[in-house]
Amino acid sequence: MLLQAALNGRRTRAEHAAVPITPAELQADALACGAAGAQGFHVHPRDTDGFERLDPEWVDAAATAVHDVSRWPVSVSTGAWIQGEQRHRAALLSRWTGPDAASVNLSEDEALDTIRTLLGRGIRVEAGVWSVEDAELLLRSGLADRIERVLVELLDPPGTDVLAVAEEIHARLDRGDLLVPRLQHGEGEHAWTALEDAVRRGLDTRIGLEDVLVLPDGSPAPDNAALVAAARELGAGGD
Repeated sequence: MLLQAALNGRRTRAEHAAVPITPAELQADALACGAAGAQGFHVHPRDTDGFERLDPEWVDAAATAVHDVSRWPVSVSTGAWIQGEQRHRAALLSRWTGPDAASVNLSEDEALDTIRTLLGRGIRVEAGVWSVEDAELLLRSGLADRIERVLVELLDPPGTDVLAVAEEIHARLDRGDLLVPRLQHGEGEHAWTALEDAVRRGLDTRIGLEDVLVLPDGSPAPDNAALVAAARELGAGGD
């Protein structure tokens, strides 16, 4: 089972002082998280003002910084909120050289076009599935067997029975005979529940300040490495 460290996401320093922003900070965090047991990294590259970017100069710098201290793969975000119009975004993605993989949210417009652009560039795809509808879109896309993994992302509002949501998504993927690996994770109050359920299912999972700011006992997490260490104690990333 893979344990991926999601280092920053859309988080700001106002939310947590240890959120890594610059390539140097991502590099230091990756080194610490690798020592704690992470086996892969997901990052949201930023510019010098801290804004998320898709430009090759920022994406490649972030990915290269992590690669310089780790043999584990680096995934980046392609979130539609980052840099607007699809044609412009596709042009930026087609010039990337640094990332091993990229996540694509199936719930977003033009998601399938983004997947095709990445695959054409030789960048592996993590397909973000938030719902049964997303799973169905992936299954009928003709692209499902070309992706690296499915991200079963339990991002529902607080109070949602995310385990029931997870069961519905997995059942739909199973009925579609989709055999690619699955990584399950949640965010906020669902992060640790989703991780423990992933361990129970024998799935890949992830943890990091992108997803949650507290440890399993509810105490504040000092940094990403502490979250990774806690996830390892719960069985994530094990055989």
